[in-house]
Amino acid sequence: MKTFFNVLTFLFVLSCLQIAAQSKVPEPELEFLFEENVLLEPAIEVGNTTYGNRRIINIVGGTFEGPKLKGKILSGGADWQTVREDGTADLVAQYTLQTDDGALIYIVNKGIRHASPDILARMKKGEFVDPSEYYMRTAATFETSHEKYKWLNKIIAVASGARLETEVVIRFYQVN
Repeated sequence: MKTFFNVLTFLFVLSCLQIAAQSKVPEPELEFLFEENVLLEPAIEVGNTTYGNRRIINIVGGTFEGPKLKGKILSGGADWQTVREDGTADLVAQYTLQTDDGALIYIVNKGIRHASPDILARMKKGEFVDPSEYYMRTAATFETSHEKYKWLNKIIAVASGARLETEVVIRFYQVN
């Protein structure tokens, strides 16, 4: 009887391994999408609210370019930031891209930026800080009605950014 249960257990484990092998979850891969240079106004300091220190940074323009699309960033968007007590900034940017062929693409880009207190102080003064000295990562979704770019409505992109004195440079990658 014990041998019978050992055989059943073995067959059950083998069956589970075969199912797992057939339904392997794919590993995500990144494909370069485009790079943005986003021009910014100085931050508007709303102050310390219930959720942290609220800042609004208006977007006044810029450009983007990649293998499948390029164009300009329209003014009128903003990055609504909440800075936590430890200096970590929760980023929520919403703005519009306009491709060279006239398509409008709405983007919502959410993420986090953090660094040591001394690095954050240097950034706040407008000093250049090498992007390797802080963490700035985001995840973006897109909306467009333009036929050529509707594929953007069905993807998620991740990005890495660099904060300069009057602009942000962001490199977006499609998650495949």
